[in-house]
Amino acid sequence: MQKNFKDKILVTGGAGFIGSNLVDELIARGADVVVIDNLFSGKKEYINEKAKFFNLDITSDGIEKVFESEKFDYVFHLAAQIDVRKSVADPVFDNKVNVLGGINILNACVKNNVKKIIFSSTGGAIYGDTDVIPTPEGHVEMPVSPYGIHKLTFEKYLNYYNKSNGLDYIALRFSNVYGPRQYKGGEAGVVSIFIDNAVNGKESVINGDGKQTRDYVYVADIVNALILAMENSYTGGMNIATEEERNLLEILDFIGKAMGGKVDYKHGPSVLGEQMRSCLSASRAKEILGWKPFVNLEEGIKLTINWSRDNKNGK
Repeated sequence: MQKNFKDKILVTGGAGFIGSNLVDELIARGADVVVIDNLFSGKKEYINEKAKFFNLDITSDGIEKVFESEKFDYVFHLAAQIDVRKSVADPVFDNKVNVLGGINILNACVKNNVKKIIFSSTGGAIYGDTDVIPTPEGHVEMPVSPYGIHKLTFEKYLNYYNKSNGLDYIALRFSNVYGPRQYKGGEAGVVSIFIDNAVNGKESVINGDGKQTRDYVYVADIVNALILAMENSYTGGMNIATEEERNLLEILDFIGKAMGGKVDYKHGPSVLGEQMRSCLSASRAKEILGWKPFVNLEEGIKLTINWSRDNKNGK
C-alpha cells in the first residue's frame, strides 16, 4: 500500500518531463504541491491543476519570496539547462542556471528551514567514458561537457550546505530517462525522438554506426526513486539505472516491433566526443532505497508509443 503525504512540497521544473510526472504522483498521494518553472522547455498544460504554479526562473530574486510565503517541507530540484550541446556552446549560461540557480534554491532552503532537498543529477555526463561497466558511484568523475561539470559542481555545493548548514540532501544520478512528456528538443531524448518520428512517419537519423550504448529508465521508475529518496535518511549521491546496455539499433528494432513494422532511419556522421558506452550500476539504490526498475525497455517503449499517438500533434 502506497503511503500518503501531508507535506508541503516544491518541485522546481515541475512543468517539465520528469517534473510533471512527479507532481502528478505526489498529488495523487495527497501532498500539497507547488511548481516553479519558467516554461522554457516545460509546458503549462503538463502542470497538474491541483498544483500551485509560479512562473519563475530559479535565478530570480522572487524565489526567496515564494519560499517565505509557502513554507516548504521538501524540495525536489529538477529545473535545469538540460542540453549538453547548448552547454558546450554557452558554458556561462549553463553555469548560471545549473550552478548559480541551484545555489539560489539552496540559500532559500536554508533560510526557510526546508527539511531536505532531492536533486536530479546525471550519471553518464558526470562519469564520462569509463573502463568499468556498469559504472559505480565510487568511480572517478571526469565529465567531458560543461553540463556534466556543472551538475557535479552543484552536487559538491549540496555537500557543502549539508556540512555548513545542516541541510539534508540526496542527489540521484539518472541514466537516460524516457517516457511520456519528454521534451523532443532535449539532448537525452533519443528514445522519444525516434518514437515521435516513427509515429509521424518521419525518418530518424543515427549518428555513426548506431552501436553506442546507454541504459534507459522509464519515467515512472524515476518518479518512484525520487519519492523513495525523499523518505530515506541517506545523504549523498546514487545512481538510478537499469544496468542494461542497449544500442541505438536495438532501440529502433524495439520501436518497429511495437508498431508492427520496420522504422525508417539513416546513418549520419558520428558526433565528435560522443560516449560510446554508458551504463550505470544501481546497487546502491537497490540496497539503500529498496529501489528497482519495474518497466522494462520493450514495455516502456510501447507505453511511450501509445502516449505519442494520443498526442500526435503535440511537441
